[in-house]
Amino acid sequence: MGSQEDFIINNIENGIDDHRKGLVSGTNNMNGVDQNNKEQWSVGKTPQNLSSSMVRKKSDPIIVSNVRFQMLRNFLNNLQEVILGTKLAVLFPAIPLAIAADFYHFGRPWVFALSLLGLTPLAERVSFLTEQIAYFTGPTVGGLLNATCGNATEMIIALFALHENKIDVVKYSLLGSILSNLLLVLGTSLLCGGLANIKKEQRYDRKQADVNSLLLLLGLLCHMLPLMFRYASGVGDSYATSTLQLSRTSSIFMLIAYVAYIFFQLKTHRQVFGSEEEDDEDEEKAVIGCWSAFGWLAGMTIIIALLSEYVVGTIEAASNSWGISVTFISIILLPIVGNAAEHAGSIIFALKNKLDISLGVSLGSASQISMFVVPLSVIVAWIMGIEMDLDFSLLETGSLAFTIIITAFTLQDGTSHYLKGVILFLCYIIIAACFFVDKRPMNDSNGSNLENVLELSSNYYAGVLFA
Repeated sequence: MGSQEDFIINNIENGIDDHRKGLVSGTNNMNGVDQNNKEQWSVGKTPQNLSSSMVRKKSDPIIVSNVRFQMLRNFLNNLQEVILGTKLAVLFPAIPLAIAADFYHFGRPWVFALSLLGLTPLAERVSFLTEQIAYFTGPTVGGLLNATCGNATEMIIALFALHENKIDVVKYSLLGSILSNLLLVLGTSLLCGGLANIKKEQRYDRKQADVNSLLLLLGLLCHMLPLMFRYASGVGDSYATSTLQLSRTSSIFMLIAYVAYIFFQLKTHRQVFGSEEEDDEDEEKAVIGCWSAFGWLAGMTIIIALLSEYVVGTIEAASNSWGISVTFISIILLPIVGNAAEHAGSIIFALKNKLDISLGVSLGSASQISMFVVPLSVIVAWIMGIEMDLDFSLLETGSLAFTIIITAFTLQDGTSHYLKGVILFLCYIIIAACFFVDKRPMNDSNGSNLENVLELSSNYYAGVLFA
């Protein structure tokens, strides 16, 4: 009996011990599971493990909402910098109004006026966006981008006018851009800068002005040769063919000269076009991202193309409705809109007594139009099968010649004061008044004018001989 009792007691004790061990083991297993769950949760919250199923389900809405919020905030910041970051933002409503006026077939002069108003802030913002991109691409690519987009409005208007075979509009708008940069933009800058710094001596580096003056004189020579050739050879098919060949050849060499100028400016003689005053200031930083700037630039270029098409298509209707010649609209009004960016920037730098930058803006833009946009238009017209030459007629070429000469004399001594600005500004007003009273039809601005002169001259001399 004792042995049986001992056996039963040992089994009960062993069972109790096994039960205790099982409880302890189960508790440890449960603790292990809890610990593993805790580790998985803590590790899952790290960026390296955001792809786990449990964490993804709980965290994806938060991440997506944060990404969307960040994108929305970036868009609003870009919208504030690009659209509302200029005092010309009050003119942006003219863009949808111009589109609505064309869609609902309002008066064509209204479409023209609203398109002009809408192009003004767009031209200024394109310059701003190219400056933002230049912060990321470096000075060389940024300089080339500025050279390409600085006069984007004029180039797009010229291309649409070529497409519509309105060669006179192309010539007059590009000529007016040169006159506007040299007389209106530069003159206003020197005037405002001289009045704001009337007690300071304003000086600038003549080397930059001399280089741009040489380019402008070369462009003037290429404009004058077809004109002189026309008066020397008379009117006829042989004259037209020879002038066209001369213009196309000159355009090719003008483009080569402009490429050499870009290489000279950005590579070999960069210090000539640099500003010591810029180096003394803190380095500025971009306010929007590179790809954001490219996106905004592409969108604004599309809108500029649309408004430019409106301008080219309604310019004659606006001329007839307002009683203003197409010559005045093309030479005076269109360039003022296209040069809004250069005008604003040049005046701001002149007020800060940074004349080197002001000269770089105004003279550089004029040189770009004369040596790049004008010959490029001739080449593009050649490709399109349109006969566009460099003969800008006598009055227009004479105005260009005197403008370049007056500007070169104004900048020859390396100093500036407000009187120089007054002279240049008044020269522009006088030229504008000349084209305002000019009521010549568009088709009489070139060859037919000369035919009338030759016919009157021949009749006069015949009358003298028979008398």
